[in-house]
Amino acid sequence: MTQQRRDLVDHVFQQHDHFDADDLIERLPPKTESGCVSRPTVYRTLVELVDAGLLRKMDLEGRAVYEHDYGYPQHDHLYCTGCHSLIEFRSDELVNMRKTLAKNHDFRVTGHRLIITGLCRNCQTARRRTRRRVDMI
Repeated sequence: MTQQRRDLVDHVFQQHDHFDADDLIERLPPKTESGCVSRPTVYRTLVELVDAGLLRKMDLEGRAVYEHDYGYPQHDHLYCTGCHSLIEFRSDELVNMRKTLAKNHDFRVTGHRLIITGLCRNCQTARRRTRRRVDMI
């Protein structure tokens, strides 16, 4: 474990938000005492953190997005296809449905992941206001 990797891991776990590799690279300090963290180091470290169960990876429209997984309560996401924002939510009804389904199928649940896609309120409003030239005829 190099000092650059330690700096990277510290940076990842200082904040709790969703990010992709490019976001992370942009947020890293340009130079630390140990030098710059290279792009390949970022990608390799992210894969290792996912493999270790410390980060969760979500594939959204061909983009790998990460979030903290270790020690964070089970939750699901709403994903806006307009502005690409992720909204976290928790649902007791969904957990109860998961328990019922598992019982009915004699299945032991170890977790689940649900991502609901659509448009957030801001993107819905923006689309309603957008006028096409065809609409003006």
